[in-house]
Amino acid sequence: MHNLGHTRSANRRDHLLLTPDTFVRTALPGMQGGTAIVHVSPAVGAAFTQYTAELEPGGTLGPTLAQRFVYVLGGAVDLATDTSFNSLSPSGYAYIPAGLAHTLTTQGATRVAVIEKNYQQLSGVAPPVLLVGDEASAASTALMGDPDLQVRSLLPDQPAFDFAVNTMTYQPGASLSTVEIHVMEHGLLMLEGGGIYRLGDAWYPVTAGDFIWMAPFCPQWFGALGKQPAKYLIYKDWNRHPLG
Repeated sequence: MHNLGHTRSANRRDHLLLTPDTFVRTALPGMQGGTAIVHVSPAVGAAFTQYTAELEPGGTLGPTLAQRFVYVLGGAVDLATDTSFNSLSPSGYAYIPAGLAHTLTTQGATRVAVIEKNYQQLSGVAPPVLLVGDEASAASTALMGDPDLQVRSLLPDQPAFDFAVNTMTYQPGASLSTVEIHVMEHGLLMLEGGGIYRLGDAWYPVTAGDFIWMAPFCPQWFGALGKQPAKYLIYKDWNRHPLG
């Protein structure tokens, strides 16, 4: 049935909410056997690109000169470089440094969250190397001492990395303790459950499958609703001076 122009999606000066009913799929250069849903890019003012790749069996991502982070949402993917081979299943992830030649090939129908960003070199610090992991193996810590809000850091908090990617899991009824306003921008993909997100001066119901972009200094707050935990994958720029 036609929705007569209604959607929860919103595009504001300092944030985006994109819901699956408004997703548009496109092919990216070099991608084979699949399409991409581009959630955010520099075209809207972001300093990074994030998309979901939906790939058929044997599908591949195209090459990139930027650093790349991939998180498997469903299916499985093989990551190969000249010196290594790793298979990633759901909740598996990889950080691929800028300029590293690699291939990402699916074993079956697969969905992958992809983050790409031009690397900011820090004087006197060697750039990071290939990193492969699984979310389940990352330590879970309580945010601000709240056991009902758990954070898993998927990348090391080291000066070599110029961004961070975490998962955050809220038990039903848990929420951020404050409205946050800060210099970092975010890309957020809802993985499970749902709740209410404050973005700027607006309040949005959100659920699994939604994507949110938050510009620097966008007021932001989340509270989980429902009978199951809410969980999201979140990107932020990190470890660099705001002057660049």
